Amino acid sequence: MFKNTNADGTLNLCSKRVAALRKERNLSQRALADELQLRGLDIGKNMIQQLESGRRYVSDIELKVIAEYFSVTTDSLLG
Repeated sequence: MFKNTNADGTLNLCSKRVAALRKERNLSQRALADELQLRGLDIGKNMIQQLESGRRYVSDIELKVIAEYFSVTTDSLLG
């Protein structure tokens, strides 16, 4: 049966990249959530924490807004 997870057990491909980009900008998870909320995403600090730890799926809309915020392509977020 198909399991929608990565080989390492995480639920998304962008967790490490999002965490690295956030840390490069010296943002807290709360600050990143606030910035993404200003761009129309209904996302909180706990959701950022789950995303970065790979315990949460990322929708295509969330991926697009995160990529736009960090000025990178969605492909670069996905690895």
